[in-house]
Amino acid sequence: MIGYLILVHRYPEQFKRLFRAIHDPANQYVVHIDRNSGPALEQEIRDFLAPYPNAEVIESRRALWGGYSLIDAELRGMARLLEMSDDWEVFINLSGQDFPLKSQTDIKAFLTLNRGKEFIRALDQRQIRPDTLARIQNVAFELRDRIVRTFVRRPFLRGATPYIGTQWMMVTRRFCQFVCHDRKADRFKAFYRNTFIADEGFFQTVMKNTDQHGRMINDDMRAIDWIPDGDIKLRPRTFTLADAPMLKASPDLFARKFDAEVDDGILVLLEDWVAEASAPLDPPAVMAA
Repeated sequence: MIGYLILVHRYPEQFKRLFRAIHDPANQYVVHIDRNSGPALEQEIRDFLAPYPNAEVIESRRALWGGYSLIDAELRGMARLLEMSDDWEVFINLSGQDFPLKSQTDIKAFLTLNRGKEFIRALDQRQIRPDTLARIQNVAFELRDRIVRTFVRRPFLRGATPYIGTQWMMVTRRFCQFVCHDRKADRFKAFYRNTFIADEGFFQTVMKNTDQHGRMINDDMRAIDWIPDGDIKLRPRTFTLADAPMLKASPDLFARKFDAEVDDGILVLLEDWVAEASAPLDPPAVMAA
């Protein structure tokens, strides 16, 4: 029912804990490992996944924060999931430092009640986040290990409106097929290839400017505490055991981020919480537009 893409760049043991917590033989799993992480980490994860017939590691390429390479990893992950099985209905992307707040039974129940909906945060970038317009107005390009931002300006795509949100989403198979394979999506790929932090706007913009999708819900169903990180971005605060009451009470399905080297206790608690969960999600389980 679910096609998962997990993006990994460090902490293989934490990835294994995440995978065990979300594994279900009925789902499909694709993992992308940042090539910058080195061959040892990739081999460890490949060895770990070898016994799972419904999990694959796709070709590892460099994935640089702020670069289109993150979009490339997402698109390649979506495309491989589409090839692996005709059965899954919903694509969910995670990082290796995410963790579920609900059991797979509860997550599937939620998705069944909300079948055909797209869970993705999307705001009109010009109206709500004009402070970020330089990301798409000024040409940027990705080198081997850095992003080069220029002062060369260009107009946005004719007849389209830019949107912005977060990288995280739960979207339908229908949308994945469209964004991966339909030529109408190509102009968005070509434009966003030379933008900065494309992963926070590309999928939103494609979806809001086309009709190959279900009803959009402005929610990614992730518990994230965004805090400032310099002048250009926010970053997710690392959750600790002190956050346990909030996370257990959250209506969200997943949370990020976690770091076992900072606080392993919160992961132990959530592992037990998810493993023991058997009751259905509390209402409201059906999300209004």
